[in-house]
Amino acid sequence: MYKIELGKSGLQVPTVAVGCMRISDKSEKEVSAFVDTALSNGANFFDHADIYGGGKSESVFGKAISSSMRDKVIIQTKCGIRQGRFDFSYEHIVNSVNGSLERLGTDYIDVLLLHRPDALMEPEEVAKAFDELKAAGKVRHFGVSNQNPYQMQLLQSCLDMPLCVNQLQFGIMHAPMIQAGINVNMYNDSAVNRDGGVLDFCRLNKITIQPWSPMQYGFFKGCFIDNEKFPELNAKMAEIAEKYGVSKTTVAFAWILRHPAKMQPVTGTTNLERLADCIKATEVKLTREEWYEIYRAAGNVLP
Repeated sequence: MYKIELGKSGLQVPTVAVGCMRISDKSEKEVSAFVDTALSNGANFFDHADIYGGGKSESVFGKAISSSMRDKVIIQTKCGIRQGRFDFSYEHIVNSVNGSLERLGTDYIDVLLLHRPDALMEPEEVAKAFDELKAAGKVRHFGVSNQNPYQMQLLQSCLDMPLCVNQLQFGIMHAPMIQAGINVNMYNDSAVNRDGGVLDFCRLNKITIQPWSPMQYGFFKGCFIDNEKFPELNAKMAEIAEKYGVSKTTVAFAWILRHPAKMQPVTGTTNLERLADCIKATEVKLTREEWYEIYRAAGNVLP
């Protein structure tokens, strides 16, 4: 698998991240097989959050990897979502990181992201937490999730380190970042700029976009692959999958990787075969024609 630099961090990472949201109900043996499958396919970047499984995802992952494996894996986790509210306070960030470190069985986190924007964020308070965590060696790199350009700029104005990641929902059936750029100055719904131009902002500032739920349509409404609601899309993906000798899952990830923004999509499956199919997308480069054929088959109309 080829690698990319995560933002301007200097950290080289595989171009597919392995999502661990759904491993909380798995046994230690099952998670070990999950980790081994990822590593054997060149994917050593694992994405967590303190809320996944109420912390159980981090705990079972920590038990599944030995101390000798720690330098072979890159661990990212997120904090900031609490019951009924978001919380970017100094106290919560520091306490959340300490909790994640204990559950993961490690003394450092490679990347920490703020999970969902907190309307009450005080950037100076976040900066204090980040500075202390970095100085203590507990967190090496920082980023955000689901933030627009001004939110990132506001936070960055108080930070001494660059934000290296913005994790955003993106995929074939959720592509407003693409639609707005294609439909500039048009009188249609696709022309509405819903994110402040976050795609171009991240490219200009070398912030890596990590697409989450790339196989979903809507907000956790379900997977679009082999879904009878999307016959034209699935027919086109099947045609292209047959050409390359891969699965439709591989094609869906290849569609994201074809974009020049050098995104790092996050897998969401615990099925070992599908996990391998996601990673295999790094070996497929769609043509420009195929990329647009899939985009149109998803119901998008070019102006």
